[in-house]
Amino acid sequence: MIRKSWLPVTVILFIIIIWELSSRFFAIPDWILPAPTGIMTEALAGWADYQHHIFSTIQLTIYGFLLGVTIGLLIAIALHLMPKLREALYPLLIMSQNIPIIVLAPLLVIWFGFGLTPKLIIIVLVCFFPIAVATIDGLRQTNPELIHYMKMAGATNKQIFTKLELPHALPSIFSGLKISATYSVMGAVISEWLGANQGIGVYMTLASSSFRTDRVFVAILFIMILCMLFFAIIIGLEKLLIRWRKDENG
Repeated sequence: MIRKSWLPVTVILFIIIIWELSSRFFAIPDWILPAPTGIMTEALAGWADYQHHIFSTIQLTIYGFLLGVTIGLLIAIALHLMPKLREALYPLLIMSQNIPIIVLAPLLVIWFGFGLTPKLIIIVLVCFFPIAVATIDGLRQTNPELIHYMKMAGATNKQIFTKLELPHALPSIFSGLKISATYSVMGAVISEWLGANQGIGVYMTLASSSFRTDRVFVAILFIMILCMLFFAIIIGLEKLLIRWRKDENG
């Protein structure tokens, strides 16, 4: 595992070194493209100025992610258990992702105001689709022979779902969770552009309007860190649950 991580780390370090040397050699102004050392200096020096923005975005991301995942799972289970409903609503599920969030955001402000509701709706819209589709696919890929065997053994539909279909769909569910986890951070940042008082999106907007490009990159850096952190948490939960099931099955 450690050996495999050396390759991406080496590539990232190589890019940073080239970026730093290019900024110095070509004397690129900081307001156009600051050097990595300048970005890190601002990140350390300005921590007191933007830490509350980061914590606000984390809180909003967690709320939106949990709500989006819950809605996605409920939709997926309902569509799986009711095939006719799946035939009727699945195309609408696909169409919901064709609406640009940037276009929808102003309408949400008009309908729900500048409070928490429109922000959560945006995060839910970008989070629920990956988990819903992944769960539906995972449930549908259950081995039909095993389903037939359980029916022959007298298992009820509830037992088939909880004992066979849902456990079988866990890898697909976690695949959707990984995508939703990264989307949730971006959804939170986009929602903060609607007019929030704090958050990484607000910090980025203020930095951009004042031509503080270094602060814009600081915001981008922490967005990437949060995405990787949420992604790593999902991977850790996946390994824990899947390993637990393997140990249980012997």
